[in-house]
Amino acid sequence: MRVFYGWRMVGAACGIQFLLAAFLTQALGLYIAVLSDEMGWSKTTLSGAAALQSVEAAIIGPVLGWVMDRVGPQKMIRWGMALFAAGLLLLSQVDSVATFYASAILMAVGASLGGYFPLSVALVQWFEKFRARALSIMSLGLAMGGLAVPLMAWSIQVWGWRATAAGSGLLVLLTGLPMANIIRRRPEDHGEHVDGIHPAQAAADLAQGLPAPPVQVEFTVAQALRTRAFWMLAIGHGLALLVVSAVNVHAISHMKEGLGYSFTTASWVILIMTFGQLAGVLMGATMGDWFDKRKVSALCMLAHGIGMLCLTYANHMAMLVAFGVFHGIAWGLRGPFMQAIRADYFGRHAIGLILGLSAAIIALGQIAGPMIAGVLADLTGDYLLGFSLLALLAALGSLAFMLATKPTLPPPAVKAA
Repeated sequence: MRVFYGWRMVGAACGIQFLLAAFLTQALGLYIAVLSDEMGWSKTTLSGAAALQSVEAAIIGPVLGWVMDRVGPQKMIRWGMALFAAGLLLLSQVDSVATFYASAILMAVGASLGGYFPLSVALVQWFEKFRARALSIMSLGLAMGGLAVPLMAWSIQVWGWRATAAGSGLLVLLTGLPMANIIRRRPEDHGEHVDGIHPAQAAADLAQGLPAPPVQVEFTVAQALRTRAFWMLAIGHGLALLVVSAVNVHAISHMKEGLGYSFTTASWVILIMTFGQLAGVLMGATMGDWFDKRKVSALCMLAHGIGMLCLTYANHMAMLVAFGVFHGIAWGLRGPFMQAIRADYFGRHAIGLILGLSAAIIALGQIAGPMIAGVLADLTGDYLLGFSLLALLAALGSLAFMLATKPTLPPPAVKAA
């Protein structure tokens, strides 16, 4: 049987996510720990680079959504891979804060143009019945990128961080660009059908008594913005990334400086977290379309908070393992649901701009997380206060998801005779 082209796109999206995670998302903490020692830069200075990446996402997110709805993803993702590679190559030449920030901006723009947001929009257009499964499989790449953390740490120790960054950039060019060419816009533009199910087959299934798929309601952008669900999902997602971004930037430094573990041991803890993330992604891929994504996301926020507390106050390796399990599973399970639940609620016709506007709000969490942790660490001498505050905010995020109930379209206005 011919494999539905949408699943080929899922494979390519998974591969691109792996590149972004292995060389940026999961590796950023390694570079920050090394640069802090070698350059003597403060935690606030280094956190600023991560904040700049999120500011960029907030600025161009709505624009990307508008472009995606009109021209499709392929060209944009190709440009993203090229800019991401350029950022890594510039990182290998960093000799000042200015060049470090410039490389961070280049990598951020590349990740925005070719990363999670445009890939998610593309897959949402190709899947409905299997939407959560497709997005979860794509997120396997993000999770598997964490498996590369010990290898990246080894490469930095053996070859140096400059050679590691340069080699990473070349690998992105060689592998990322071919995968970008696989991504396409909408199935209807290529003689395909959503989920690979021909309308005649759907009609035959109905004739045989199989349950009809739920009718997808299509919201305009203006209608979506007037719903409580849009704002509660954005707040909950932003609070989740508050923790995720802070962990990615500062967890290794906290384990190394605050808890007294070696650079190598800290990277292995991140590996444990990654296995937890993989487990969460696989749970979402197998069961994500069966359960209420909103309630599952609320439980994941509580797990984020518990994991953060375990990391903050770890006095034994078992607590760091608990951090990896709670935070990793919550991240892997919740992450793919964020775009799937919006597509379930608002439809797919205007989903690019809806997700883009959401990204502008969510980016506030990505900006605030590393900055709160970094600034408070510089002021107090450790991460205890900052990480504790982030754990509390993550737990409160569960309330936002519980309030994000599915909206209904208002009845059309009746014109006066």
